[in-house]
Amino acid sequence: MNISTSSASRIAHGLRGAFIVLCCAAAAQAFAQADSLPGINLLPEIPPREAVPPGAGANRADTEAVIESRKSHAIPALEIIGFDFLLNRINRRKSDDYDVSGASIRRNLRGPWVVDNDPYKTNQLGHPYQGSMYHGFARSAGLNYWESLGYTFAGSLAWEIAGEKTRPSKNDQINTGIGGSFLGEALFRMSSLVLEHDSTPRFWRELAAAAISPATGFNRLAFGERFAPVFASRDPAYSSRLQVGFSGTAQNRLGTSTTGLKSSEALVDFSLDYGLPGKRDYQYRRPFDYFSFQGTATTANGFENLTTRGLLFGRDYAVGNNYRGVMGLYGSYDYFAPQIFRVSSTALSVGTTGQAWLSNAIALQGTVLLGVGYTAVGTLKGVPGDRDYNYGTSPQALIALRMSFGDKAAIDLTARDYLVPHSAEQRGRTNVARLEAAATWRVSGRHGVSIRYVGTRRDAAFPDLADLTQVRGTVGIYYTLLGHDSFGAVEWR
Repeated sequence: MNISTSSASRIAHGLRGAFIVLCCAAAAQAFAQADSLPGINLLPEIPPREAVPPGAGANRADTEAVIESRKSHAIPALEIIGFDFLLNRINRRKSDDYDVSGASIRRNLRGPWVVDNDPYKTNQLGHPYQGSMYHGFARSAGLNYWESLGYTFAGSLAWEIAGEKTRPSKNDQINTGIGGSFLGEALFRMSSLVLEHDSTPRFWRELAAAAISPATGFNRLAFGERFAPVFASRDPAYSSRLQVGFSGTAQNRLGTSTTGLKSSEALVDFSLDYGLPGKRDYQYRRPFDYFSFQGTATTANGFENLTTRGLLFGRDYAVGNNYRGVMGLYGSYDYFAPQIFRVSSTALSVGTTGQAWLSNAIALQGTVLLGVGYTAVGTLKGVPGDRDYNYGTSPQALIALRMSFGDKAAIDLTARDYLVPHSAEQRGRTNVARLEAAATWRVSGRHGVSIRYVGTRRDAAFPDLADLTQVRGTVGIYYTLLGHDSFGAVEWR
């Protein structure tokens, strides 16, 4: 997808604006906790019983009949085609790469597929967001996750073949068709969650939901409540935080980066953990019945990070009286840009998410994942027309922990690692490690203050060149708006 610098900038600014609206809307919601005790279930896509509208039969056959009568396969297909057509028309004014013809389509159908040289933000942020639109069109028309994943993958394939005349791109297909689905499901779920909370006037709920998932907003505007009965969140236990603050440079090693570094920055960070283990009667039947989302917008470079991970297949389990968890296969999309280098990955991992009560007031929550992703990593050189990053299939790991002390305070620690091989021409490998640590104190009600450290390190090894190290570390202080008066620990005892 070849987009001009100005077009890519508009995409980034648009995404930034939508994210800030998302944060403000999410912060306005009152999140309620509930008691909990899990069962054990596998995770095929099973429509929830709660989706039955008033007056419908309560048995399973009636439920499925109602859902089948409401959802549409044709509507999202037409919407995706229309979306691609409009995107092509807009981009065609700026570049002849979008001057598609029958000859270019036939050539692209024959292959070969390549790895393109588009700007990093276009490939690693713009394309997943484009895929999230495809996914949102399908999900908000009543299709389940796996059907929507198929539409997302097909929409990306159609764009690569007929949306532009350049060679179809392997990296774009993964980022849009798979990464876009992981991001799109999280956005759809958050949008639906906002719509379900009737404590806020409907106009503001509809506006916030459309800002989070524009495709969902479009279908609700066009079709009203037609598709409303086909999805219900089933009241998950969840925890959210909105943080607004400033950070300054604590560590800095530029390496080969030639970009101007901003030593201080203002930030807005939003995070949500959805479907936390331990809630009574909550069952993990559908992909992303558990997921985690985080995004940080900054005055330094737009998005500093955007990540989501969700449980695709798995089961919940218990160990003794004090531990509840889920385990299985997770899908994730990560994007990090700490000013001097970037790393982004679409991955599958195995692991677990759980919560243990260590005492009557102290709870430990966490996720441990180990997986493999298609990862892009590179420095910021600012060389026009040359791709300053490389792709590789990379092992990766994550450990995310939170210890909460009743309603008084919490400590968060998240560590990630990506090991990315270089291309055959460049050879060598790159290791990227990231550590986030935060301490939060509740001041009053849902209001708190946080101190947060974020450190990211890139070590690149080359057989014929000197090794390269880049380091970026920041320390910041934030006002924190909690989703609950406490810190999200699930009560089941």
